[in-house]
Amino acid sequence: MKKSALIFLTLGILLVIFFPVRGQDQQPTQTPTEQPSAEDLEKQKAEWTKNAYRLLDQVIDEGQSLRLSENRVRIQIAAADMLWDQNQGRARSLFSQAADGVAEMMRSSDNNSRGNQVRRPAQLRQQLVLAAARHDAPLAYQLLATTRPATLTQANTDSRNPRAQFNSEDNLEQSLLSQVAALDPKLAAQNAEQMLDKGQFPRSLSDVINQLQRQDQDAATKLTDKMVKRLESANMLSNNDASTLALGLLAAGPRLQPNTTASTSNTANTQAMSRSPILDQSTYGDLMSTVIDAALKATPQTQTQRLNNNQRGRGGFGPNGGGQFNSQTQLTDAQLEQIGALRMLAGLQLLLPQIDQYLPSRAQSVRQKMTEMGMSNTSRFNMAQTLNALQQGNATADTLVQQAATAPPQLQSRIYQQAAFRALDEGNTDQARQIATDHLQANARDAVLQRIDFREMAQKAEGTRIDEIRQRLARLPSDNERIDLLIQMATDLQTTNPKVSLQLLEEAKQMTSRRATSYDQFEQQLKVARAFAAVEPARSFEVLDPGISQLNELLSAAALLSGFEVNIFRDGELPLQGGGGLTATVSRFGQELALLARTDMERSETLAGRFQLPEARIIARLSIVQGLLGVQSQAQPNINFFRGQGQNFNFRNN
Repeated sequence: MKKSALIFLTLGILLVIFFPVRGQDQQPTQTPTEQPSAEDLEKQKAEWTKNAYRLLDQVIDEGQSLRLSENRVRIQIAAADMLWDQNQGRARSLFSQAADGVAEMMRSSDNNSRGNQVRRPAQLRQQLVLAAARHDAPLAYQLLATTRPATLTQANTDSRNPRAQFNSEDNLEQSLLSQVAALDPKLAAQNAEQMLDKGQFPRSLSDVINQLQRQDQDAATKLTDKMVKRLESANMLSNNDASTLALGLLAAGPRLQPNTTASTSNTANTQAMSRSPILDQSTYGDLMSTVIDAALKATPQTQTQRLNNNQRGRGGFGPNGGGQFNSQTQLTDAQLEQIGALRMLAGLQLLLPQIDQYLPSRAQSVRQKMTEMGMSNTSRFNMAQTLNALQQGNATADTLVQQAATAPPQLQSRIYQQAAFRALDEGNTDQARQIATDHLQANARDAVLQRIDFREMAQKAEGTRIDEIRQRLARLPSDNERIDLLIQMATDLQTTNPKVSLQLLEEAKQMTSRRATSYDQFEQQLKVARAFAAVEPARSFEVLDPGISQLNELLSAAALLSGFEVNIFRDGELPLQGGGGLTATVSRFGQELALLARTDMERSETLAGRFQLPEARIIARLSIVQGLLGVQSQAQPNINFFRGQGQNFNFRNN
């Protein structure tokens, strides 16, 4: 197998086994300088909640007039999610309306095989089901059933298909099972047992068992035993879900003795739960032996087999293939099993330390098979260590430097750059500069050195005159860099010299006052508005106001050009999500208004109302409601994705 194929295969296994999906991080809100009393906080929260639900009513009413089904459904889902604690009956009604809309979209998509028109209903269905699951598990399963597509393709239902795990109906059921586990572990366990009885192996089973252990230890033990027996009797070479679940259980390690874990069992969090051990050491060893037996069935391909695979298309997908599976190719059972054996062997390569510790008698045979298959004994293990290091937010600069030295070449630059930034965060600018100079090149090195210069200038800002700061700013190559430096300096001086801090922000405001010619420049306006919000919120509104006026012009132009050079609008309406850079930018403005609404609701609401397009107003108002209620949007648009090179507007939405 080619080295690149092995690397990508191993990365895929790593992501499934080791790293749970995390929600997107929210921008932190500023801590007030004076802490209000508990009574004041309660009054403040009550006022926010009252304003939020009042504004949400407006959003629901305005949303009924929208033509695009997906827009109405998105509003219904979001509103139901936020209304549940305040008015459960109305929330259920909105969930039901959303389900009707999704079901109709699913029926329409059955007759239309074009990508986005098929994917959008499926994405909305997932949002609907998982939103309901946060509140009522039986309701979520009811919505899952009522919105199920009438037909499922063989590619989506055949567990032997290497691509099925990414496309299948089971994927949503497994996500739902994981979420329901936290709300109703016993119901989740019942559904998990039913899936096992049908020969399915949900990867979220470990979540269910971990949650169930807190309520009913006997039931958790029973489900664990059933799961392991089914795994050991399954053909893991042809069942991707079974092999993935088994490797995930092994990656978590065996469960320690109760007296060792008693003090920490109550502090486990849901984020780490997918990696929490649930097997005792004896069962762990038995499962590891079963997985090893299956993986050792991998055999190198002959020259004839390699030629046949290449003729099938794109290099095949086998031990010596190009690593890309051609879904049009009908592989034999034997070929599928060889793919499975290779996948399991790659997974075991990441588990060599566990094999050495818990089943040392099998370690040599695993290493020998890896050598036979052309797998390096160290490269992918080093990659696993590297990815683990990047995931650890508390890794020191020294640790990251050590990891970079042994990391695969394609990751070294990224890790050294992270090490330099970490050294800077630790206050060691000399170490950061040395790492950048010794190990980085071109743009990566320049980015680190620039941040070092910014930090040093900011640290000296308190004793520096404005004229001197302006001279330094003039030497920077772009306004974006000047604005970033001014904001950083102003932030550092907020407490020690608020007067100078405001002066610096005024300088930044002047630079962003002209019309934006790129999404990057809109983002710079938002940065300045965010900085002002911490010290003088009224100035934030002054920064945001002209940006909203320009967005109105751009949205109007996009609507006028719809169907020609612009493909943002669908059926004459702006999608609330997935509408390209303009939709994402409107949402970003809404997020800033949401922060300001906590100090000036009236002005935030007025500014949101200045969006001329109903869809844009709804986006902004929904953001304010979510901000007031402390609700994180389940699908925050990523403005960085739409920037491209960050130079020009690009209305085309593929």
